[in-house]
Amino acid sequence: MRSEEMVQVDADTFGIDPKAYERRWLILGSLCLCLVLVVATVSSLNVAIPTIARELKPSDTQILWIVDAYAVVFAGLLLFAGAIGDRFGRKGALLTGLVIFAAANVACSLAKEPTLLIGFRAVMGIGAALTMPATLSILTSVFPPHERPKAIAVWAAFAGAGGAIGPVISGVLLAHFWYGSVFFVAVPLALIAFVMVALLAPSSREGIGAPLDPIGALLSMVGFSGLLFAIIEGPEEGWGSGLVIGAFAVAVAALAGFVTWERRNANPMLDMKLFANNRFSVSATGVTMTFMAMFSMFFVLAQYLQYVRGYSALRSGVGGLPFAVGMILVSPRAVAVAGRIGVRRTMIVGLSLVITGLLAFSFVTRTTPYIVIALCLLVMSAGMGLASPSMTAGIMSAVPRHKAGVGSAVNDTTRELGGAIGIAIVGSIISGVYRDQIRASLAGLPAEAASQVLKGAGRGVGVVRQLRQTTGDPTAGADVLDGIRRGFLNGSHLGLRIVAVVVALNIVQVAVRHPKHVEVPIGSGH
Repeated sequence: MRSEEMVQVDADTFGIDPKAYERRWLILGSLCLCLVLVVATVSSLNVAIPTIARELKPSDTQILWIVDAYAVVFAGLLLFAGAIGDRFGRKGALLTGLVIFAAANVACSLAKEPTLLIGFRAVMGIGAALTMPATLSILTSVFPPHERPKAIAVWAAFAGAGGAIGPVISGVLLAHFWYGSVFFVAVPLALIAFVMVALLAPSSREGIGAPLDPIGALLSMVGFSGLLFAIIEGPEEGWGSGLVIGAFAVAVAALAGFVTWERRNANPMLDMKLFANNRFSVSATGVTMTFMAMFSMFFVLAQYLQYVRGYSALRSGVGGLPFAVGMILVSPRAVAVAGRIGVRRTMIVGLSLVITGLLAFSFVTRTTPYIVIALCLLVMSAGMGLASPSMTAGIMSAVPRHKAGVGSAVNDTTRELGGAIGIAIVGSIISGVYRDQIRASLAGLPAEAASQVLKGAGRGVGVVRQLRQTTGDPTAGADVLDGIRRGFLNGSHLGLRIVAVVVALNIVQVAVRHPKHVEVPIGSGH
């Protein structure tokens, strides 16, 4: 049979636009560009925070929300944004999201005041919420079932790699341009992505025309935003503070109301019966755990390289690149592996490698050769590269095709929550251990300087640097600096080991609850 006839058969059989089917791999490339744009732009901000703090002079709370305003809005809107794409058109939602995302980045690059920057970061979250679910749902509409797992694996590879690429971009830009360049660089990339999607991607939406679920949307927004707010504020405000307890209470009430409403609603935004599907629920939990591990690792890595080893922002960003290499190399091959050893075993092997990377990294010291650190990142990213495609495919396979946007939003929401939980766990443990152990090194420091050192390793390193500049003595504060490094390392070691234990518990869940025999479509590994 001629290739044109094969294209027609596949397109007709699976209800795919023949023209979209012919250019499906180009479409995947445009979707991956959108994905990397969103993920890399977010991760790059961590490297830029010291520069932003110096230029805009925000308070400690404002610094926190410059980073987190985006995440709270993004996570809160994901389900509703996915439902909007399903109902009114995924391509339109994606293009609209890119426009909002680009405009918000322009505004962020020009912001001269912390409050404005926080507001524009929140708007950026709206654009990202419209963009990210649409990438995966459009993917499912242009690839037939036998090719879909491989396409999802490529998508997952770039989703993970984007987080490692962002800090490198940020480091390069900050070495040559103003702090706003880390935002403005997204604008030309968004323009390229917009043109590619507009020209290549087909229109795709629900064929059923079900009504929107505004009550479910409101409850999900309040619930997920409140939950993320509480997780983010916990390490800063204290887990027993009224603000954090109140946010948790609002989140629990809203999410309980969401579940109750969705069960009773004739046209639910998210069908709660999906969670009775073991493959769906185990996969959703697995995505949460793997991204908890990944964000924990990057949270520690960035500070370890800069505060313990003294790397510059750029060198620190480059130091995380082995993770991107592992994701890009392994993820596209995960489907073939699953075809040989089974989906469940592939997930277990992948999660085991994630744990191995975490545990190995939890033993690093100031003098550990960088090659060891790179190997830790490679092992962990290889594990994520194996496990993530099967988990994402497990979520999407359980969701009806006309609800692909909501299914994608579930995948993205679990990623965001997992990342926030990982940073909260490790951040709280590091903070507690650091404060307990650093006190013995503060003798002789002025009270104000000692107070700054107690606030964290970054502040402490800044105090020592200022002390050396003031006194002209390059060895001043050596004992304090040693204490800072020791306290941070001990805290990060404990935090990463606890995260590894949590991921190990998830392996047990996969082994017990995931279906033993899940068919991988023929030809998906080729």
